[in-house]
Amino acid sequence: MTNKGQRKKAGKSRRKQGTLAIIGALFLLSGGIRLLTEAGQAIASETAEIEGSSAATTDLARPDTLTAALDAIKVREERLISREAELDEREATLAAAEIAIDAELEKLKQAELSLRQTISLAAEAAEDDLSQLTAVYANMKPKQAAALFEEMDSTFAAGFLGRMASDSAARIMAGMTPSKAYEISVELAGRNADIPLD
Repeated sequence: MTNKGQRKKAGKSRRKQGTLAIIGALFLLSGGIRLLTEAGQAIASETAEIEGSSAATTDLARPDTLTAALDAIKVREERLISREAELDEREATLAAAEIAIDAELEKLKQAELSLRQTISLAAEAAEDDLSQLTAVYANMKPKQAAALFEEMDSTFAAGFLGRMASDSAARIMAGMTPSKAYEISVELAGRNADIPLD
């Protein structure tokens, strides 16, 4: 085959391929157009069906389902408002109770402080009275003081004698009967026996 024959054959082959490509492109274009139009029609018909069915079942001016939903929301809102009012009332009651408790605690603190001051004053007064009475017994003549102590309860007498200087206490005890002096000595010796050593 000559060069010219090969070129002619190659030209025919190219023309056939170009024609086939054009025909294939036209088929694809036609299929795409058909697909788009059918899809558009399907979408349009579905939209029409949805709109038609919703228009047939619901009254857009006052739909029953929306009315029921709104009624349920209103009932729930009323419950929430009522609950909120109860909580506000409870909070106010708790706040008032807290204020009252704080006031009572302050009164109790003041009463406790006053009581401590009174007890302190009473203890000081009692201590002053005991000190003064002890000084009176210590300054008495031992024989007269011994007669008084003889008549006292042993515990009471031991309390005074324990507060006196030892020489004054010794002179008074020397004037007592031996049994009374012994009782008072036992009281004096056992006064601190109950104190823990640890």
